[in-house]
Amino acid sequence: MVVAVVRPRSPAARAGLRPGDRILAINGSPLRDAIDFQFHAADSRLTLTVDRGGATGALLLGRGAGDLGVELEAPRPGEIATCANKCVFCFIHQLPKGLRRSLYVKDDDFRLSFLHGNYITLSDLDEAALTRIVEQRLSPLYVSVHATDPALRWELLGRPRHSAEILPRLERLAKAGIRLHAQVVLCPGWNDGAHLERTVFELAPLHPQVATTAVVPVGLTRHRERLPALRGLSAAEARRLVTTVEGWQRRLRRALGTRFVFLADEIYLGAGRPLPPARAYEGFPVAEDGVGLVRRFEDGFRRGAARRRRADRARAVTVATGAMFAPRLAALLAAAGLAARVRVAAVPNELFGRGIGVAGLLTGGDIQRHLATRADLGEAVLVPAVALRDVDGVFLDDRTPADLARDLGVRVEVVAPEPAALLRALHGA
Repeated sequence: MVVAVVRPRSPAARAGLRPGDRILAINGSPLRDAIDFQFHAADSRLTLTVDRGGATGALLLGRGAGDLGVELEAPRPGEIATCANKCVFCFIHQLPKGLRRSLYVKDDDFRLSFLHGNYITLSDLDEAALTRIVEQRLSPLYVSVHATDPALRWELLGRPRHSAEILPRLERLAKAGIRLHAQVVLCPGWNDGAHLERTVFELAPLHPQVATTAVVPVGLTRHRERLPALRGLSAAEARRLVTTVEGWQRRLRRALGTRFVFLADEIYLGAGRPLPPARAYEGFPVAEDGVGLVRRFEDGFRRGAARRRRADRARAVTVATGAMFAPRLAALLAAAGLAARVRVAAVPNELFGRGIGVAGLLTGGDIQRHLATRADLGEAVLVPAVALRDVDGVFLDDRTPADLARDLGVRVEVVAPEPAALLRALHGA
């Protein structure tokens, strides 16, 4: 494992660890990956076997009560376990040609599920991986279920050569005490209706180890060439689904003490139905999957705006966001008295198609083309950090905020997707 960052005055810094060092073992146990590092670094006194420029040596480290103060380099694409399935809805199969190579990597790696919350199918796991998950207590894991009917799941995963049956693996992990979050990518005409009901109520008996089931709508780009015919939920279907799931939630809450199944925000927005109150999300355990993210943001923004009070001190800026959230953001700003100085730009997604309305898939080119038609952008353009790659700060089309600033002739600021961060940016502090 290669060290990326050593924080000053941390245990790692005091031990002499440096960026670029390769940690080979901890207390004599060889390291395969970041999970092994975390697992073996739990002791209070550590002996690190380190390779520095080809020379191997040992560093003694006492961790104390806090963390070690070290960050490791992210795995390279060749080090990630990739997905052998060809799911009918796979977003990567719908990407246009010519983007950077890393975007076409389909990961199905249990390590990334544990470390970062990535969803995995469990279908490619061998016995050694399953044993390691149990032995190292890699919990929680996030699992792409899609359907519990083995034949239907086999179709959804693209008819793989290996078994697509999911319940036996979930049962094994649940019995071992591994906490799991299930996901269903809903494809109308495939795994909705009675199939969705079967999936939810075959997963429910595995609660509390299967903690939640998130239902998210299929994402379809305009680049679906030679792929199975799919469509999105209609507004009427979304309304019926909301009503149906609310009934399931009442039943499950009586039986299990939890709503258990949760719908993505996109489904409520597509249905034109109000989002549930914050308490209905039971702590927002899968908000990063788009379940309750809008509710959490809006409630936090209202609270933060009420504390600031002086709307007249806001800067004149343009906030770029996706077409889906733009009307709700505009309403939030109007309610806070900020609409006179802050403009919302609903950027249409031309790269993937206008059916994709989330901010995280905006490209620098689309933002630039849309804002170039506006006469007055104010003193700055605010862009959502979720649209940029963390490692090097570039959009999906490899443009940077600096490129945008140059082309638009105005400062471009990247804002984290948090209410407090947006309010600070609007007020310049």
